[in-house]
Amino acid sequence: MKLYELNEIVSRMITAENPQGLKGEACKAEDGVTKHFTRNLGKGWKMSPCIDILAGETATIMDVACEGMIQSMWMGGTLSRDLILRIYWEREEVPAVCCPLPDFFGNGFLNNIDQPFKSPFYPLNSQMVCINPNNALNCYWEMPFRKHCKVTIQNIGERTANFFYQINFCEKKISENAGYFFARFNRTNPVPFKENYVVLEKTEGNGLYVGTALSVGLNGSGGWWGEGEVKFFLDGDGEYPSLCTTGTEDYFCGGYDWDVGGKYTPYSTPYSGMFYLNTPDGLYNSQQRFAMYRWHVTDAIRFRKDIRVEMQDLGWYPNAEYKPRRDDFSSVAYFYLDKPSCPLKPLPDRAGLEI
Repeated sequence: MKLYELNEIVSRMITAENPQGLKGEACKAEDGVTKHFTRNLGKGWKMSPCIDILAGETATIMDVACEGMIQSMWMGGTLSRDLILRIYWEREEVPAVCCPLPDFFGNGFLNNIDQPFKSPFYPLNSQMVCINPNNALNCYWEMPFRKHCKVTIQNIGERTANFFYQINFCEKKISENAGYFFARFNRTNPVPFKENYVVLEKTEGNGLYVGTALSVGLNGSGGWWGEGEVKFFLDGDGEYPSLCTTGTEDYFCGGYDWDVGGKYTPYSTPYSGMFYLNTPDGLYNSQQRFAMYRWHVTDAIRFRKDIRVEMQDLGWYPNAEYKPRRDDFSSVAYFYLDKPSCPLKPLPDRAGLEI
């Protein structure tokens, strides 16, 4: 569809003010969690811009029965890995999207649970996901569905989360060959010595692999850590993959250790980026942390039967030798599949997600 084409598509928006996104039902709320601030306004004004998600509670923020497509999502407020994003297609019991909220938006280290709205801001300016001032999370992955869509946010933390959201979707006819959107999280801390880190476990189906977000916390010795290759095992590959990159920074579209003038150099572009998130201060800020993204929008990796994605945790040592490392790797794999659900590895518990 061209932007300028006129058609029968119906635009809808889900918010705390209009939880079903119904026609003529926005701005009708008369109460909400911000009622102390809106006590002198009334219906038609900003009465319910957000929700509170209690500790241990799961909030359903979208539940619609129609044929259509999520076009964009905006989320903000209390942000940390205590909040888990899940998206279900066609009333399946297993979610297609299952990720800690910050990781889905490309920065697994984003955490303002102790001081909402006060965490350090690292802009991410890509075509598919962006993080804008002040830590506003935006997603532009297109997510088609044919009968039903449900989006939930689970709070696995110990405090109430104040949560803002807008989900823009449309009612439209979805083509027969449209795949369902998936995003799957994994974490291994530390990566076992001489073992590949698994970005995506073997997943069966016909589809497109469209992106990787990676958050890395360095463990142990210093030095350059990003020599690892990224391996794509496609359609029955055995011990060796069909596709393999030449190094971590190369896969994320950088080069030579991202070293400019002897310093890591962050970048954020439409399809790739890297952020250096922590400079050790000699005391409590002791671990270097990095967040990276690579969107395969113009070069999607196609598979017909199955896919598995792995990455090496490999460093470069002063004696001019590559050596495996034991770092903290967290990732999200983004892909489209010809079915609305597939087996899901359980997320780590809260302690297993903790930074």
